[in-house]
Amino acid sequence: MTALTFYTNPQSRGRIARWMLEESGAAYDTVVLDYATSLKADAYRAINPMMKVPAIVHGETVVTEGAAICAYLAETFPNAGLAPTAAERGDYYRWLFFAAGPLEAAVVNRAMKVETEPQMQRMAGYGTFDLVTGVFDAAVSRRPYIAGDRFTAADVYVGSAAMWYTQFGLLPKTEGLAAYIDRLTAREAFRRAAAIDDALLAEAAAKG
Repeated sequence: MTALTFYTNPQSRGRIARWMLEESGAAYDTVVLDYATSLKADAYRAINPMMKVPAIVHGETVVTEGAAICAYLAETFPNAGLAPTAAERGDYYRWLFFAAGPLEAAVVNRAMKVETEPQMQRMAGYGTFDLVTGVFDAAVSRRPYIAGDRFTAADVYVGSAAMWYTQFGLLPKTEGLAAYIDRLTAREAFRRAAAIDDALLAEAAAKG
């Protein structure tokens, strides 16, 4: 069996990859990195020069970026049934990259109080915050899951975005978003992953 190592910090987007790993059923080792030290060390910079988490190393393959990790694990561990069918593929990739691109850019800009002037909206790539969030709400509200009637790896990333942005008040928690989040947080793998990371946070807090 090819070794798989997961690099993370429980207070980061590493929680996305942890959830995806638990959904995939893959066996993996975890390396918890500290923001002030090991995340910036040469050993980790050789894996991810951006000095951020998550990252996975699967044999000789390095994958960074949450959306890429979700897609990679879905394809690498097909028995979990998380990759898209032919009928789901369009929506799967469309909304996976929508969440990683336009949605994140719009939400981050709003959090930093960056507003796009009307003449710059095409350059911003997402138009306006209201446009992006309205499209996102409609996407998660029309069907049980983002690519159709069943859960896929795209829901791990899209769902994580929905959870975080609404939790921190960066996105309005509409009825559709709330129902989508409830479906995802009821999943056994989500709860298992959250429990692992929450325990790591508690352990770090106890150490001071």
